[in-house]
Amino acid sequence: MSTVIIILVVVALLAIGATVATVVVRRRRPALVAPPPVAPLPEVLVPEEAPRPELRDEPAMRARLGASRGVFDRLRGLGAGDVGEDDLATVEEVLLRSDVGLATTEAVLDSLRRDGAPEGVATAVRGVLRASLDRPRDVVEVADEGRVAVWLFVGVNGVGKTTTIGKLARREGERGHRVVIAAGDTFRAAAADQLALWADRTGADLVRAHEGADPGSVVHDAVGRAAARGADLVFADTAGRRANSSNLLDELAKVRRVADRGPGQVLETLLVLDATTGQNALSQAREFLAAAQVSGIVLTKLDGTARGGVVVAIERELGIPVKFVGVGEGVDDLLPFDPDEFVDALLRA
Repeated sequence: MSTVIIILVVVALLAIGATVATVVVRRRRPALVAPPPVAPLPEVLVPEEAPRPELRDEPAMRARLGASRGVFDRLRGLGAGDVGEDDLATVEEVLLRSDVGLATTEAVLDSLRRDGAPEGVATAVRGVLRASLDRPRDVVEVADEGRVAVWLFVGVNGVGKTTTIGKLARREGERGHRVVIAAGDTFRAAAADQLALWADRTGADLVRAHEGADPGSVVHDAVGRAAARGADLVFADTAGRRANSSNLLDELAKVRRVADRGPGQVLETLLVLDATTGQNALSQAREFLAAAQVSGIVLTKLDGTARGGVVVAIERELGIPVKFVGVGEGVDDLLPFDPDEFVDALLRA
């Protein structure tokens, strides 16, 4: 009896095992599903690749003079032919707001009354402004044989004088010229520190002294070092506490005499002005002209002002060319001044 029971238990266990194995196999073997049909590729609608449009960079001057250009929007909207009194009033308001100065404004109005605007008011105004900027503005870089070229930089504190020196040192370095920078503003320690950063960045040589040292001695030492090392240019910073200080102007005259004494030769004296100050820049300029014998203007921060017409006022009233303009904070944003590009940026559509 026990043998029969044992056989029945074994048979039952074998049956249960076979059933479990079948279930596992069925679970591990997924049902086969036929893949969906592949859609046919679409026909090519464009048999030839379309040429890519040519990308042209907007001129730097036009791109950066957005505020000043906006002031002249009203002029670009005036028509051609005879110019009525309402149009003349608009032209006068726009020009005075842009700081071109009273003399230039009157010259433009006289031209419009006399000749009209056969090609449009903006074109007529452009012609008068461009004519007022017709003067040589090349910078002199090569001294007489056996002497070292010196550029003096003058201007009140805060106009961007030190930054201008650094950017021009970079410009000249990229042109293959060796530059020595003289930290002649010894009354402001931060000026020498800032120039030291620019010297490291541009590869220029820096000559500096302790705070309060004689500026003339710093410039003298810089000229001597440039002569000994065969450098091409000396850029000399000067103090700029107040433009109406007789002591400051006397100091500038002294620095110039030292810099122009052999082996140095002063080729350029660049007055740095802040364009955002408008007509006040003219007042500053007049204070420096006699003492420093200014040969050119560097107008900084032109991109940040709606009064870019001050360029015209400076040249017309002072007779001194604007040679460089600052149109941004970047190291490449100090540009040689181009009158055509400047006037076009203000008045061309």
